Amino acid sequence: MAEQDFRFNPDKKRFELDAEGRTAIIETILSNDNVMFLTHTEVPIALEGKGVGKRIVESALNYIKDHNYKLAPLCPFVAAYLKRHTEWKTILAPGYNIG
Repeated sequence: MAEQDFRFNPDKKRFELDAEGRTAIIETILSNDNVMFLTHTEVPIALEGKGVGKRIVESALNYIKDHNYKLAPLCPFVAAYLKRHTEWKTILAPGYNIG
């Protein structure tokens, strides 16, 4: 998968990652104080088990970091990823932590 397969779609307020003719998504809400809430992750069944979920989460986290946003991980899939990759705790919004 090439880097250009990942993008933020501002019209739909979501991250998108194309793979094998399908699109995985993470829905977002950006607050007025630059906190990005990741609310829902969806990976098509045909792409499950191929690392697509991990890739879209990592790409979204890098996007958040690169834009100096703070992260509010409301999606259980994202929260589970963060528990395994605690190096991302530096971008968490105040009041959020990863166990």
